[in-house]
Amino acid sequence: MVPATPANITRAAKILRDGGLVAFPTETVYGLGAHALDPVAVRTIFAAKQRPAWDPLIVHVTGIEMARRLADHLPPRFHELATAFWPGPLTLIVPRAPHVPDEVTAGRPTIALRQPRHPVAAALLTAAQLPIAAPSANQFGRPSPTRAEHVAADLGNRVDMILDGGPTELGLESTILDLTQNPPVILRPGAIPREQLDHAPLAGPVADEHVTAPGMTLKHYAPHARVELFETETDLRARARQLPGAGILIPTAATLFAQLRDLDERGVPVILALLPPPTGLGLAVRDRLTRAAATGTLPPP
Repeated sequence: MVPATPANITRAAKILRDGGLVAFPTETVYGLGAHALDPVAVRTIFAAKQRPAWDPLIVHVTGIEMARRLADHLPPRFHELATAFWPGPLTLIVPRAPHVPDEVTAGRPTIALRQPRHPVAAALLTAAQLPIAAPSANQFGRPSPTRAEHVAADLGNRVDMILDGGPTELGLESTILDLTQNPPVILRPGAIPREQLDHAPLAGPVADEHVTAPGMTLKHYAPHARVELFETETDLRARARQLPGAGILIPTAATLFAQLRDLDERGVPVILALLPPPTGLGLAVRDRLTRAAATGTLPPP
């Protein structure tokens, strides 16, 4: 890990141009970045994360002009939404340009685009002068990293550089909105609440190999401990009395993933989590906890 100084950001930009991997902070979580138009570099993201090739990536851009170069065309609402929410935690799904590698889109005809607002991410994009494919900088399926040490714990020396910009501001991934559907559909609730997007419809659950956007796998964001979910604190506390060794999680959006990781580090066998109401950021928190509690398998630690 190195501090995100101007000199280190310049070094990181060269690493990206040379086909390497750089982990960097965004306002949501830490991303694991590679040159989005270099298929060999993009494949190293999947290898480092142990991420399946059918799971597409988000591409980070400097703004609308760079986005336009990566799209076949921009749907009618793109400019309205990008103007309103970029830079920021909104990812927009649009038809991909032919030159975008299949590795980025998992062979799908669409691409996920976002302009981050974190000053380190923005400086890195400006210095590199290229689009950066960057999923969360963690082992696939694990809680997303909100501090540089989370990245180091999951990925270690599989990353050429980890830029340490301190804890992330939002602690929750971007909202993903599919503009190729009419009306647009939220594929993943996130840091832009649904209410700010005119209550756009939510995509339903899909089998893992049919996901169309990052973070949609049925089991995801999961700690090593088993996760049990509760709608009321009364029910949670009653269950806690039955399981005196369990960890208790009363989540907030900004600290959700850090709390999951901290409870894992304590070695608790079970995490009892209170679900927030499904409004505002609570909708995204419920989504993450539901996937964390889902049955299924993840790669070994």
